[in-house]
Amino acid sequence: MRTFIAALFAALACAGPDAAFAQQFPGKPLKLVVPYAPGGSTDQLARAVAERLGASLGQPVIIENKPGANTIIGADAVAKSAPDGYTLFMGSSASLAVNPLLYARLPYDPVRDFTGVTMLAGSPLVMVVPAAVPASTVKEFVALAKAKPGSLNFASVGNGNPLHLAGELFKSMTGADMVHVPYNGSAPALTALLGNQVQTMFDVILTSQPHIRAGKLRALGITGTKRVPILPEVPTIAESGYPGYEAGIWFALVAPKATPAPVVQRLNAEATKALRQPEMKARFDGMALELVPSTPEEVGAFASREQAKWAKLVKDLNIRLEQ
Repeated sequence: MRTFIAALFAALACAGPDAAFAQQFPGKPLKLVVPYAPGGSTDQLARAVAERLGASLGQPVIIENKPGANTIIGADAVAKSAPDGYTLFMGSSASLAVNPLLYARLPYDPVRDFTGVTMLAGSPLVMVVPAAVPASTVKEFVALAKAKPGSLNFASVGNGNPLHLAGELFKSMTGADMVHVPYNGSAPALTALLGNQVQTMFDVILTSQPHIRAGKLRALGITGTKRVPILPEVPTIAESGYPGYEAGIWFALVAPKATPAPVVQRLNAEATKALRQPEMKARFDGMALELVPSTPEEVGAFASREQAKWAKLVKDLNIRLEQ
């Protein structure tokens, strides 16, 4: 018996404090910081994951919405949080890949300050035009833009956001001469588009879909590599004659950098289990969000590839934002 007890204490000593902490985790509610306002598809995804993650962990996961400053407010708050697994962040293409390219003085660093838990979801955008624009296909729109250089405008929800970059990538790959018009949010951008003040927009599919169904907007192309179930008749921009074109938005669950590895692994196991539930897939397919559970390591690798993809375009356009 003494030998057994001695061996047990030796094993616990070798396991270290991280393993001991992980065995007790979680002992209190968790917090998931979402850098967007309540109600949108991103918030709905976060709440669905939080609900199922909380059920698996045996502790509630409370959503804290911290919108503002192109996701910087929320990201900075989590980066400065205790690395104990109790504060998580709904990272995105903006916060984890693009912001470091745009801001000279960013208060957080995605590589230095975060560790991946799992990828959550990705979604392409949809290129839409008002019904009054005389173009029914991507190629027809490009021809129209080339015939009237500088006379067509495209809207986005602000400089440097993924919707803006999708439009700039389209310009660079097609030669379409368009002028970018940034708006302070989705609602004013859509209002301008519906009023024909701008002629196109690369928009979140769920936002534009009601206007497409009502005939007020015409969908020309999907920015991803494949068509989406909720708009099956709309071809991708790549298949419309511009192979290699791809843009979109994506989300990942991350934690502060020094969060113990056993805790990260526990969170990954429970979060990926939640993402693989059939009802979750069915729900978010209807929002054009594809759930993509992954390993913790794949989060950082994917963010690095995305940053490398957009770096040249941001540099060529000299997009710099102040924080």
